[in-house]
Amino acid sequence: MKPTARIALRSTIRQQLQCTHPNAATLPLITRRTQHHRNIHTTPPTPATVSPIHGTGPPPEPPVPSADSSTARLERRKKQAELLEKAQEIRKSSSKPTDSKKEFRDNALRRRFWKDVHVHEVDGAWEVHLDKRPLRRPNTKEIVRVPLSKPLLATALAVEWDMLLSPQQATRAHLIPLTSLVCRALDIGDDDAGSGGALREGIANMLLRYLDTDSLLCWAPPPRYDDGPGESLRDRQKKATDEVVGFLTSRVWPGVSIEPVLDGDTIMPKSHPEITRQIVQGWIMGLSHWELAGMERAVLAGKGVLGATRLLVEWSEGFVGAGIGDGANGAAPGEGKKFGVEEAARLASIEVDWQTGNWGEVEDTHDVEKEDLRRQLGSVVLLVSGTGAK
Repeated sequence: MKPTARIALRSTIRQQLQCTHPNAATLPLITRRTQHHRNIHTTPPTPATVSPIHGTGPPPEPPVPSADSSTARLERRKKQAELLEKAQEIRKSSSKPTDSKKEFRDNALRRRFWKDVHVHEVDGAWEVHLDKRPLRRPNTKEIVRVPLSKPLLATALAVEWDMLLSPQQATRAHLIPLTSLVCRALDIGDDDAGSGGALREGIANMLLRYLDTDSLLCWAPPPRYDDGPGESLRDRQKKATDEVVGFLTSRVWPGVSIEPVLDGDTIMPKSHPEITRQIVQGWIMGLSHWELAGMERAVLAGKGVLGATRLLVEWSEGFVGAGIGDGANGAAPGEGKKFGVEEAARLASIEVDWQTGNWGEVEDTHDVEKEDLRRQLGSVVLLVSGTGAK
């Protein structure tokens, strides 16, 4: 920069400083240059003060789940359902009035048209009567008739309908599971008499597919490292399978070879020999319509043929339970039973029980599935059991 330009710049700065500071002429040039600069941070930084931990005494105990938390959850859900019903009633009462015919129809659908439910013996069979109206099947409108050898089944049907609050609930299958199962058995019996067993053959083919993917025959791979104390999942599966297969191959299907379909590191299950499939299919085709409907429900619930067959043989009053069931040996119902709903449910959920035992249950998921499995297997026991009287 030339000297003349430097002198002109200094005079300009001096004039600007004189306008803002009265004694700008006496200040050094460096000081006068910094008069218009302002710091962004006007407060000095201070270090954060961490609150000290104040604690006296030992730490609190970890939370412990109650022995039976399902009861508390059921009570909570009942209260929530009651509050929801009250809210709906308040909402309907506050809405504008509707037509009288529509209001009468809605009121009729909200309340049931029967007061009492009874079980009567009519023409050699049990019938469930809603007041004086007999219970009928939804498809054919035929009267539901239960054999005299199944009084517990007829009583359970009556209890199921006595718990309904409106005709609308009768259209929901999950509220009348036993009624739907009985109607399924009666439909199979009618098809056997009319169509020659086409429905039975379709059910047998469907159940046979579950034999190659039976949950008892799909074993976990051998553990690659020590899992710690307790038996591994594979050991638990092998122990349960040996007990069931040993019973079935000696009492139900003598001489049949049943081996694991998924073992080791394989990912695709293998099929059973054709002779094994033919024997099992022939046995299923020979079941009565009550036993076939129970077999179908148990297989779909437990995802396996072996556990369903074990339960069916233990409780059936027909020929498949000869020497084991109640009706063949004249024993009292439930006397001498070794394999019931609880044992069948544990067989169907070995892997789930092992996983939840290590990692815990998911509320409203594992507990609901566990109770639903036992409900379905219990309906099978009611369907196939009886006194054996003809």
